Amino acid sequence: MSQPPSFYMSFKNKYVDLAAAYENLGKECQKAGPLNSRERALAKLAIAIGAGLEGAVHSHTRRALDAGVSSDEIRHTVFLSMTTIGFPSMMKALAWIEDVLPAGQATQE
Repeated sequence: MSQPPSFYMSFKNKYVDLAAAYENLGKECQKAGPLNSRERALAKLAIAIGAGLEGAVHSHTRRALDAGVSSDEIRHTVFLSMTTIGFPSMMKALAWIEDVLPAGQATQE
């Protein structure tokens, strides 16, 4: 499992109760429906892409990898955003996921 960024860990250590409440809410949201862990990971990544949130895209790319989603499946999720959020925004999201994907992973061409 990948490690959260040090800034989040600092927040978690400083604001223990607030971080615990946030993490518990996330766990409850995960359990609230029928999606499996891979489907949830891709949905959360897609939401982060659509919202244009770099940190969330980084986080949900790591979480998708942890859930067993392949690099090409993650890239496909980004490509699917193109017709909704536009080419420049898709390219921005593609750059963000490439920040996180393991070096040397094959890209779709």
